Amino acid sequence: MTSVMWFRKDLRLSDNKALAKACAESDELILFFQVNPKQFIEGSPNHQAFFSSLAYFKKQLDQHLHLQIHFGNPIDSLNTLIGVVPSITDIYFNTDETGYGAKRDQQARNFFKEKNITIHESRDGYLHGAEEIKRNRTDYYKVYTPYYKKWIEKPKEAPIRVNLDQVTVKQEILFEAEEKKFTKFLKTLPKLDEKVLGEKAAKIRLNDFLEHNLTYYEQQRDLPESNITSHLSRYLRTGEISVRTIWKALQETSTSKGKKTFEKELCWRDFYHMIYVAFPNQKEESIQKNYRNIEWENNRELFKKWQKGQTGYPIIDAAMRQLNQTGWMHNRLRMITASFLTKDLLIDWRWGEKYFQQMLHDYDPASNIGGWQWAASTGTDAVPYFRIFNPTIQSEKFDKDGNFIREFVPELRALPPKWIHQPENMPIVQQKEYDVMIGKDYPCPIVNHKEQRKVLLAKYESSKENVQ
Repeated sequence: MTSVMWFRKDLRLSDNKALAKACAESDELILFFQVNPKQFIEGSPNHQAFFSSLAYFKKQLDQHLHLQIHFGNPIDSLNTLIGVVPSITDIYFNTDETGYGAKRDQQARNFFKEKNITIHESRDGYLHGAEEIKRNRTDYYKVYTPYYKKWIEKPKEAPIRVNLDQVTVKQEILFEAEEKKFTKFLKTLPKLDEKVLGEKAAKIRLNDFLEHNLTYYEQQRDLPESNITSHLSRYLRTGEISVRTIWKALQETSTSKGKKTFEKELCWRDFYHMIYVAFPNQKEESIQKNYRNIEWENNRELFKKWQKGQTGYPIIDAAMRQLNQTGWMHNRLRMITASFLTKDLLIDWRWGEKYFQQMLHDYDPASNIGGWQWAASTGTDAVPYFRIFNPTIQSEKFDKDGNFIREFVPELRALPPKWIHQPENMPIVQQKEYDVMIGKDYPCPIVNHKEQRKVLLAKYESSKENVQ
């Protein structure tokens, strides 16, 4: 009797619900990862980051166990696995409730039922599942604050112990050609920086954040220069650390405003996951019906300048260059750049969401879509459409001295705080003094914020009027 542990976004051996259950209930266990090329965004930082984590996970496992790899359509791969090991009777996995993963899991359920294979599913990725916190039996929350009030009162699960000594793991390589294909595939990725990969690195990052940054988190989390956010999102995305492990470690710290604020951030993660379950079409469709008919201008040249960090708004350009260079962007800047794309450039939020999907190492569909719909005022609990971030004011507020701008926009490095937020206002004398000619060395603003605000408001009003 053989069981399969099917890994997905849970690349860890500790505190893994499905794996713990599989170890406790199985005689022989196959550790399996299915690679679906149709999910790839070839060459993207997102793709490279995830598969770097997978490569490291496999490398660690293969030292004393073995992670089987198979490429292709999930059902075809599973069918091949069963053909090679006919003794398989049970399958264990941590459920996906949203997007592609939800559809794949439903197809898998049907397939396993046909094959008379017993399914063991676990909800592992969130502190509370989408169905756990509702207004009533049938109605999901649509506003964060009442959701949070109920969420914070609910008991949180403790980390689960995984005992691999309970089970015999199949170490024979089942798919030699696939293993060679995986090795060849890994050569297309950047060289692995093993210091930032795996469970150990995730726990070091967690402990470092709690010890050094949590105290100041409330006061400084919105300041890109201070960079005291947890940076745990990339590990949650791959499952190199569990959210239960984070919660337990957080609860062991002393009471502080930073602790309370970080708890709320973990709640936002659960909230956006619940919203994606409630609105499964939200990646392509605005949640709010009033704003499904906005006539976006979708100027491709402006979009490219936004992507490259060449908008003439220093805080926007610094943020986009940070994203392009590092695969990460500070959360405050994600809000500012999303607002700028949708409400200053009048470009469809879906364009920006897909670009972030391509570029972010920590891309999480529910949080990313939720954030974009929030910024565009098209989602649940979204900022009202008439509240529009002024990029210059945001810059002066959150990068007061301009140090973050200087880090990522080197052509403005010599400018003092007086000019760095609006360099286009510099007299020619100062432009020559600081050796940065606006329009040549650094672009003029590609749009006028005040003028675009008027156009934007009219478009949102028109969309409301055109609702059937």
